[in-house]
Amino acid sequence: MAWFRQVSRADWAKPADVKRDIRSASILRDGRVVFNVAGNKYRVVVWINYPYRVVYIRFVGTRRQYDAIDAQTI
Repeated sequence: MAWFRQVSRADWAKPADVKRDIRSASILRDGRVVFNVAGNKYRVVVWINYPYRVVYIRFVGTRRQYDAIDAQTI
């Protein structure tokens, strides 16, 4: 819930804004971002539409599940 609340309040216009607010975020190509949640126990992959300030959740899972996907194409 803490991650959801933080993202809901965010106003990210560019990837640097995400890194400024959440330093552990991994910025990928084409608006993709990977967040480490719950002490790095879970991963959340999102696609961010920066012009519209919309975050689309593409994947939520454990680190093991994350290792089995391609975060860039999911």
